[in-house]
Amino acid sequence: MSADVNTGTREFILPDLGEGLTEAELISWKVEIGDEVHVDQMVVEVESAKSVVELPCPYAGQVVSLHANAGDTVSAGQALLTVAEAGAEAGAGPGAGTGAESADSESGGANLIGYGTSEPKTRSAKKRSFGGKNAAAPAVPTVIPDAPSQPPAEAPASPSNSSTTANDRVSPVSSPLVRKLAKDHGISAKSLPGTGPGGVVTRADVIAAIDSGASAAAHVPAGTSPAKASSPAASSDQSDRDTRTPITGLRKVVSERLTKSRQEIPEATIWLDVDATELLATKKALEARTGEKYSLLSLVARFVVAGLKKYPIINSSIDTAASEIVTHGDINLGLAAQTPRGLMVPVVHGAGEMSLRQLRDSVSETVGKAASGKFDPSELTGGTFTLNNYGVFGVDGSAPIINLPEVAMLGLGRIKDRPWVVDGELTVRKVMYLSFVFDHRACDGQEPSEFLTFVADCIENPISLLPEL
Repeated sequence: MSADVNTGTREFILPDLGEGLTEAELISWKVEIGDEVHVDQMVVEVESAKSVVELPCPYAGQVVSLHANAGDTVSAGQALLTVAEAGAEAGAGPGAGTGAESADSESGGANLIGYGTSEPKTRSAKKRSFGGKNAAAPAVPTVIPDAPSQPPAEAPASPSNSSTTANDRVSPVSSPLVRKLAKDHGISAKSLPGTGPGGVVTRADVIAAIDSGASAAAHVPAGTSPAKASSPAASSDQSDRDTRTPITGLRKVVSERLTKSRQEIPEATIWLDVDATELLATKKALEARTGEKYSLLSLVARFVVAGLKKYPIINSSIDTAASEIVTHGDINLGLAAQTPRGLMVPVVHGAGEMSLRQLRDSVSETVGKAASGKFDPSELTGGTFTLNNYGVFGVDGSAPIINLPEVAMLGLGRIKDRPWVVDGELTVRKVMYLSFVFDHRACDGQEPSEFLTFVADCIENPISLLPEL
């Protein structure tokens, strides 16, 4: 948050996102320049690696500038919009309110984490230098690279020297993330034409340059002959049909976590094929008796919770810093879910204390939210064990990757008619596969095998769970 007393404006900055997250993608604006906003009005929707959230503006007044476009990546502490406060005297003299400015920059009147963070005085000074007393704060980039010295006025560039002037042009770049994305693809972001406010180069501009093969042109130094510059362009023809997608946001977080899981955990996988015929019959009888619907996932979740209580080492995590196994007193059941944003693991907190009906409702609510992928950040943290139902994708089995820092995950395959032996007779039954992966640092094969067998027994004979209730 910052205030410019000379212009009567305040900046709404992206708050601290928590969970070690430092950036988010701006999805959409809910206001436009010139709109009047009130305190706590939702003004912007952003997507972090954890969730999609709408952010409220902590100030009332008129929106005078938007500092980012939809699709841009913004960092915590970066200005999102500028508001001219209602009733502010735009023509106040330079010395007016000098003491108030200092107090404002330290105020804690904001209502989200990160609001109230004071900004360096050098930044405020830069903003005041852009206009006179009556000028509203312009939409200028948060970070402006040092511009090279201007060429002599008596030696203007001629049209025939356009290639040189194009390389000498410097555009403002709004974010270090934009510069890094450009650099990773061999592009100088400063040489691109910016489409953002004030000519700022945005993430969309860099992606457009990447898609158009501009990396070769942007990398050619002034004076390089066309013959030397043609080689990269020629090689790019071979990949004209390729599509490059930056690994950002949720996909980046998932990639890093799964890679770390594979590298760090000495995991082992065991599996069982299970006759689920009685489970389906029990589900049908339960629904007929109560008049309520019960999903198979909620019933298996109830068996899993009972198993975790019986074998608590499975409900653990590894504290690598302390070299300790942490066995959790609460059972917070994670449900791996495919969402429009990618793979997410929302958590049913306190599952160990829920009745079957309560667990059913919580599982149903969680699965319902997966359709949009809009989970509150608190719903995506604190899991102690993960249940993964990949049978919905029509596959029989898998070797799941453990969700760090947990020590185990249970995977459910599809239920399918298969030949099965019952009382010595071959018949057709409803069969599914259970895949269980565990961290060998936390336990050896005995407890995982007993846990998996317990869950399988509950599926094959649900009444066997009654003594555990």
